[in-house]
Amino acid sequence: MDLALLRTFVAVHRAGSFTRAAALLGLSQPAVTSQIRTLERQLGRPLFHRRARGVTPTAVGDELAHKAAPHLDALLRITETEREVAGALRTLHVAGPPEFLGLRVLPALAPLVGRGHTLRATLQPGAEEALDGLAAGHHDLVVTTARPRGGLFTATALCDEEHVLVAAPYWAALVDRDRLREEGPTALDGIPLVEVHESLPLVTRYWATVFEAAPDSAATVVAPDLRAVLECVRSGAGLAVIPRYLCQDALDGGRIVALAEPPVPPLRTWFLVTRAGSLSLAHLARAHELLLHAAAHW
Repeated sequence: MDLALLRTFVAVHRAGSFTRAAALLGLSQPAVTSQIRTLERQLGRPLFHRRARGVTPTAVGDELAHKAAPHLDALLRITETEREVAGALRTLHVAGPPEFLGLRVLPALAPLVGRGHTLRATLQPGAEEALDGLAAGHHDLVVTTARPRGGLFTATALCDEEHVLVAAPYWAALVDRDRLREEGPTALDGIPLVEVHESLPLVTRYWATVFEAAPDSAATVVAPDLRAVLECVRSGAGLAVIPRYLCQDALDGGRIVALAEPPVPPLRTWFLVTRAGSLSLAHLARAHELLLHAAAHW
């Protein structure tokens, strides 16, 4: 049986789509369709059910994927090892939100450069866009707080980030902390909100977790970058919910103040996402290991 046909079959099985598999393999969609039809003719059995949106494997297709995928991944791993020995090191393409990518991920991956690898970063605040790029083969690795579903991706929990309700000292001095503990966010009435989006994603999560309430006012300042949100808060624009890793220096320096210290602070989990089976690639496995090791100290 032609290994190229099996490789295409496994790609389609994981992607759930001829189009996505074609992008991953660097082939045209008609070429992928032709290869799958050839393999089905050789086996005498259909391997996929064609749906309006993508494909789903038949029982025979699932069985073949279960048997073939580990061996194909092992062969790919051997090939990549030989490429590295020969000096053909690959570029690692990573994607994720600009703040976390810039302050956490890229510094952790810096040792790869000393080993001869090259890095390319794509700043994409939206999880859906980043995961679509991963599925299409534009990225090798994505960091996101949205855990993907389905068999196309492999997601590994990377770390938890704590969210902190902060404001500049001027606004903090106006907040009655006892009233905030007893009455919740009504004690914050009159203080402007600074957020990354009109939908108030961070404030809404914090309000629900700590105050068991929903915010009842709109943002005064919207800036789609948490570093900009932090600078706005530091400059006195209002209050915001910011990850601790991003604002700890400003807290330590007294430039901003934590308005509440809940016994169980709101947390958000970051995931390290790759395409299923791609960790057999040596350069990607190395990056994955570096990030998991670094995240243990975040």
